[in-house]
Order: sequence, then structure tokens, then C-alpha cells
Amino acid sequence: MKDREEETRATLEPAPRALSQMAYDQLLDRLIKREIPVGAVLQERRLAESLDISRTPVREALNRLESEGFVTRKPGRVLVVKEFSTRELIETLHVRQIMESEAISLAAPRIPPGELDAVEADIHALLAQQNPSAEDDWQVDSALHRMIAHHSGNGVLAGMIENLRVKTYTFNLDRMPERFEIGHREHLVMIDALRRRDREGARAAIQQHIENVKHSIILKLSSI
Repeated sequence: MKDREEETRATLEPAPRALSQMAYDQLLDRLIKREIPVGAVLQERRLAESLDISRTPVREALNRLESEGFVTRKPGRVLVVKEFSTRELIETLHVRQIMESEAISLAAPRIPPGELDAVEADIHALLAQQNPSAEDDWQVDSALHRMIAHHSGNGVLAGMIENLRVKTYTFNLDRMPERFEIGHREHLVMIDALRRRDREGARAAIQQHIENVKHSIILKLSSI
């Protein structure tokens, strides 16, 4: 009976990707707010019922949360909530600060002006939107940080930066709207320094940017 209800529900649901994102966002919020306690066993069927969606997007969301270190598997492939470590998050941002400072210093003389112009235009277009989405915000943010990492000329460094950025994506526009305009203004400062081939200015700008992100996250977590 339940399987038949799930099949009926699936025919009425939005696109799978949107459902998976919705499941991820809602589960992550519950984890961050401790509504699902540390050590709790996560069961696909129960979570799907609580979210009123089918099990497939829930499974995809749980796989994503596992890859980001928010949940872990015990013997028997049982998924449980992992301790949410503020310290680990802050340490991740500290490592990002070191790596991205080096990347931007290496990239400063290498990034073509046309690429800087394109990213800058995207930032201004995003800031002009009435109701920008978290996805649009992430895409523009990623375009800048990936451009810098790519033009560092070090593929290993670029890969490590991307992995670390995923871990801190959880605090995006939806969870920290106060950082939206400020963060992109900081991006524009970075672009200005890069356009002038100012290595030290670019390094200082990205260090300050990530430091501000770190400070905002600490404030957000302390208020939960």
C-alpha cells in the first residue's frame, strides 16, 4: 500500500533534481539546528514521509550529506547523524584562506581581462536581481573562485580548493542572506586587484573575504 502511495506521489512531484535539492536543504537545516540529534539513525522511508516526497530524492540528499561529512555509515550500512563540528568548519575555512591566497597570487598575472569582465558583469547582474536564488548566487560565486583556482596553474591546488568550498557551501544565500551583497562587493574588490595585476592586493582581498565569511558563520552558529 505504501509503495503504491509513493508511486502516486512521485507522479505529482516536481523535477527530481529540484526534489533532491529540497530534501537536502530541509535535512541540512534540521541537522544544523539539532532538530535531528547527533547519533540519530536516518531511515529513508521515515524521512520521505516527513518531507512528503518519494524515497529517491531523500536517498540522493543523504548521499550528498554523507559526502560532505554531516552523516556517516555504521556497520550494516546504517546512516547516523555525525557530530556537527563548528571547529572543523572553521578549520576548513582557515585552510581555504591559505590555499586561495596562494592561488590568487599565482593567478594574478595570468587571468585574461575578458574573463574578469565576464565574471564582473555576472556579479553586477546578480546584484541587480530582485529575488536572486541560492543556486544563482552559488553559480556566480563558483565562477569567480574556480577561475582563480584554474589560473593558478596548479591542478592539485584547484581540486583541493573545490572540495573545501563544497564543505562550506552549506552556509549559502538561504542561510546567510546578510552576506549576499557584502560578499559580492568583496568579490569586486578582488577583481579590481586582479585587473591591475596586483598580487598583494588580490591576496589581501581574498584573505579578508574568507575571514569575513568565517566571522559571519561563527555569529550564525552562536545564535542557533
